Amino acid sequence: MRAGAFAFGAALAALVAAPASAQLSEPEQAIAASIESDLETDVNLLEKITLINSGSHNHAGVKAVADALAPEFEALGFTTEWIDQAAAGRAGHLFARHEGVPGTTRMLLIGHLDTVFEPDSSFTGFVRDGDRATGPGVVDDKGGIVVILSALRAMKAAGTLQNANIVVALTGDEEDAGDPLELARKDLVESGQWADIALGFEGLSILDGKDTGVVARRSSGGWTITARSRSGHSSGIFAEGVGYGAIYEMARILDAFRRELPEENLTYNVGLLAGGTPAEIAGDELSASASGKTNIIPSTAFARGDLRTLTREQNDRIMAAMRGIVSRHLPGTEAEIEFDFPYPPMAPTAGNEALLERLNAVNADLGLEVMAPYPPSRRGAADISFVADHVDAIDGMGPSGSGSHAEGEYIDLRSIVRQAQRAAILMSRLANEPR
Repeated sequence: MRAGAFAFGAALAALVAAPASAQLSEPEQAIAASIESDLETDVNLLEKITLINSGSHNHAGVKAVADALAPEFEALGFTTEWIDQAAAGRAGHLFARHEGVPGTTRMLLIGHLDTVFEPDSSFTGFVRDGDRATGPGVVDDKGGIVVILSALRAMKAAGTLQNANIVVALTGDEEDAGDPLELARKDLVESGQWADIALGFEGLSILDGKDTGVVARRSSGGWTITARSRSGHSSGIFAEGVGYGAIYEMARILDAFRRELPEENLTYNVGLLAGGTPAEIAGDELSASASGKTNIIPSTAFARGDLRTLTREQNDRIMAAMRGIVSRHLPGTEAEIEFDFPYPPMAPTAGNEALLERLNAVNADLGLEVMAPYPPSRRGAADISFVADHVDAIDGMGPSGSGSHAEGEYIDLRSIVRQAQRAAILMSRLANEPR
């Protein structure tokens, strides 16, 4: 990651003590004030959509959330479109488009309608306790959607939305992308090719008690290794013409991964392992069965894991290294590896860091602390990664909270205010700039 972002942050640190709104224009001051005063409206909307179950596989529920949100965007002058995704095995996406002044910055705002909590989940409801609320998806990502609408509503009231060219893309399958992936992300990628910048409204990343900016995220992919060997009586193992067996071959491969591959921003977990005579992976690839005897050389072994990288170059290089390791067969064995990458990396770029500097200028004018870049190894993949090759991007523009993907997920409701203020003022400034 470029050191300039950190140097810039240090230079701005002296501005943190400045009075709030010291450098805000009159419309920007109006934006900050209206977002503050509209918090209860935002919380009410968050409760409304949280109470609608929208697990990725609950197609009716995902569509119901979209139907609840579409009028909110239309009231702000957006045209909305429901993009059906039945062909990809998912509900669909809600896109909202606002046409502003031609030739000015085009902005793509990304969130998602679905959650990991399907209708059979025991985690339901919306419970508020002061400035904290608990419920399925309140942070990931229904809170992010509320931040988007809060920012746009304030821009509309202040008169800064009218010139803005904005597409809001709310996918319906971020938690479990449809298949084929090319179809499931076609409209998002096309919007990324149209846009100049992208803002992702996944949850805010906080490090050591300080808000940070996400200028990079790692990929999310998987691999499967199949090892095979001659079987026979265990008394002949290691002998010429017999060999080492499939399990020793698999152990060799995995240990070589452990010893030879480590580098910064790379992880490669082994999540499933089975071996025997025979061994089989289930059709859902989430379980395996195996049988065997201690006096039989195992004929088959399987291993599945994930692979997370920061750049496409790192991704390609590590895959090549893994293939090389797999190809060094022990006597009497053979093995192969297959890769699957549903989410590409969002690599750190100078453009992303420059966009964070623009956001830090907003922070200074709001009297907020400088946001340093968040370590990419601490965040997983997200939909913004699909457009990262086409635009300058920042993620983590949603609210703060904790417990995403688990019972007890909660949101800091006050964080809606500062995140919406940041986003609205940044977009207002960009809206009048040439592409």
